[in-house]
Amino acid sequence: MDFQIELFLLVFSVLFFFSILAGKASSKFGVPALLLFLTVGMLFGSDGLGIEFENIYAAKNIGTIALCIILFSGGMDTNIAEVRPVMGRGIILATVGVFMTALVTGVTIWWILGMTMKSAGVGLLTSLLMASTMSSTDSASVFSILRSKGLNLKNNIRPMLELESGSNDPMAYILVVTLVDIIKMNSTPNYWLAAGSLVLQLAIGALMGILLGKLSVYIINKIKIGNDSLYPILVLTLCVFIFSVTYFTKGNGFLAVYLGGLVIGNSKFVHKRSSLNFFDGLAWLFQLIMFLTLGLLVNPHELIPIIVPGLIISILMILFTRPLTVFLCLLPFRKMAGRDKLYISWVGLRGAVPIIFAIIPLAEGVPHARLIFNIVFLCTLVSLVVQGTSLPMIARWLNLAEKPLHINKLKYFDVDFSNEISSTTTEIIITNELIKRGNRLKDLGLPENTLAVMVKRSGKFFVPTGKTTLMENDKLLMITDNQEALNETYKILGL
Repeated sequence: MDFQIELFLLVFSVLFFFSILAGKASSKFGVPALLLFLTVGMLFGSDGLGIEFENIYAAKNIGTIALCIILFSGGMDTNIAEVRPVMGRGIILATVGVFMTALVTGVTIWWILGMTMKSAGVGLLTSLLMASTMSSTDSASVFSILRSKGLNLKNNIRPMLELESGSNDPMAYILVVTLVDIIKMNSTPNYWLAAGSLVLQLAIGALMGILLGKLSVYIINKIKIGNDSLYPILVLTLCVFIFSVTYFTKGNGFLAVYLGGLVIGNSKFVHKRSSLNFFDGLAWLFQLIMFLTLGLLVNPHELIPIIVPGLIISILMILFTRPLTVFLCLLPFRKMAGRDKLYISWVGLRGAVPIIFAIIPLAEGVPHARLIFNIVFLCTLVSLVVQGTSLPMIARWLNLAEKPLHINKLKYFDVDFSNEISSTTTEIIITNELIKRGNRLKDLGLPENTLAVMVKRSGKFFVPTGKTTLMENDKLLMITDNQEALNETYKILGL
């Protein structure tokens, strides 16, 4: 037993190491991290180096926990002030849009499989189930690419995509679970009862998420913990509590944790910065675990027989069903430019969530479940390759990308400030060009609202004054009031 656990830890660490290297390659080359994580899992799987993993229930449980953490972290990172102006559009896309995507894509899949795989005998309900697993979008891969390329989207597109991606998973999950139940009943379904159950789950999930989110903020601020390191653990505990309590009250736990995270992240509470950093790392950890698990679960040789229908379904989803859904849902918003809608249509990126949802039919023993899983997996790979790698290019083609001001990230100074402080920090390296007019700090001519708060020289730190003599290769930590003040500072320094 000791040998087995040690072997497991060795394999686990090697998988993580290669996944982290893949993540680095993702940032450098603009390839979606999810695609590379899945690839690592597939390379180490049964058709690769031979690691056997066929535990469907373990994969489902890992996916559920990972999705819970990722949605909560996404809610905490979402600035409600940025989301508010586009909330109506985002909610419509996350609800009506998901339903329409599932319906249109389901009929399309039924038609395609009827022509290409007639012998499989896939019915309309099964096709709708397959479409429902792919009806939500993936935000993590989209914005990791945009950030790595230094792109900033115009016209509030980014916060709307964040809202849609963070809140559309619950709707897709409810559709999947409802259709699984209908198929397993093997009788004429009561569609009105199913629709009522769907609305009730969303309503309970939304109510529980908001109420328990507010209760969590109260608990965090009122409870007195001697050890400050336990506050992020407390927030994690409350995240799990929100999800599980909502489940037992017959609500949608995924919607509840997202809204709970949104409420908590936009409230003031003690040790907020450390909690946000903790969840950022935790979300990446669970993404790694989830992606590797899904990569190990798939058998690449099983994808070969479904390449033709899978590619046709993928192309139609990218070029037909997603654009049709987006344009119909955003029809009431006439002031919204057509190019904005085109780009939102292109950002219908499928990721880990559809694969996790495709595990549910496998776990429930639904007919054609393995076919559903394999096609969903293939469609996800195609989406990541085609859409994921082209997001920056399409944004530039549609003139929706603007290059933000490059701010030097803090590399030499390990300091951090609360989110409630609007100041902007940066660091510069002193060059001969900067001290040509004089080598004292006051000779730099910094604006009044910009302060040089610390100098690093030869591994030592000290607080400077205006009379401090600067030397080449000194590292200077500066703080300004806001982005505009930083722009002025950079302009004065000629940076």
